[in-house]
Amino acid sequence: MVEFSVIIPIYNEELNIPNLLTRLRPVIERTGMSYELLFVNDGSRDNSLQLIKALALADPHVRYIDFSRNFGHQVAVTAGIDHCKGDIIAIIDADLQDPPELIEEMIALIKQGYQNVYAKRRSRKDKNVLKKASYKVFYRLLARISNVEVPLDTGDFRVMTRKVAEVLKNMPEQHKFLRGQIAWLGFKQTFVEYDRDVRAAGEPGYTYKKLFRLAFDGITGFSNVPLRIATIMGFVVSGISLLFILYALFGYFFFKTDMPRGWTSLMIAISFIGGVQLICIGIIGEYISRLQTDIRNRPLYIVNETNC
Repeated sequence: MVEFSVIIPIYNEELNIPNLLTRLRPVIERTGMSYELLFVNDGSRDNSLQLIKALALADPHVRYIDFSRNFGHQVAVTAGIDHCKGDIIAIIDADLQDPPELIEEMIALIKQGYQNVYAKRRSRKDKNVLKKASYKVFYRLLARISNVEVPLDTGDFRVMTRKVAEVLKNMPEQHKFLRGQIAWLGFKQTFVEYDRDVRAAGEPGYTYKKLFRLAFDGITGFSNVPLRIATIMGFVVSGISLLFILYALFGYFFFKTDMPRGWTSLMIAISFIGGVQLICIGIIGEYISRLQTDIRNRPLYIVNETNC
């Protein structure tokens, strides 16, 4: 019987896995619980999978899931939740930006009756100022427009109970934003604060494109505000157009004013209205696209190989 599972999504982390295990194993062993280390290889292009297989042969606690291709970080974590066996479950990335030593404190809070204990960043040592600012703006924007209270400055680093995991397994949407889903569930939760370190080695898996996609999944998955903005913009443009029409009619019929005949004003008006229409159609299209993806009901991921 496994009491504690650690889910570790992997994408090109061969340089970090040995250091992660060096720090993680003593923490788990101090808890005295039986455990498993579940690595989810998300289409790594380096030797991460070969390293994990070697670890699995030497250590029965090590289990792995290998995807047929790269499906994304959130899907990798989801696969770990689907296959883990522990009553208490931790999620941690392999890049050592999140300290494994914090897990011991988080488990203690779980044993006090909390269902979900997440790690809240007090500060970030990331040298990329633009990325730090983007994270800060996104979390605060999401907090303002979301239908759910998603905790500020948190990621997927957390410890939760089997009860939370079982409910998550029944949430089949394709565009995953797990920290929002877990917040939506409710349950008794709390947090521990920490200072987030820089990546230990290797290149980050989250490019700006992937971060933007994750942010968009979070906003569209937990807020209807973009749709409301599109509606408001439609009314505003319609109002402006109506005023312009009334101005033209009154000027022509009552004041006998010759209206400007330049194409510049006409082009500006057409471009403005057309631009707003395209923005609104694009927003609506994003929501429809997500509905279509869920309706297709394709598997969220494909397992190439596993020892689970």
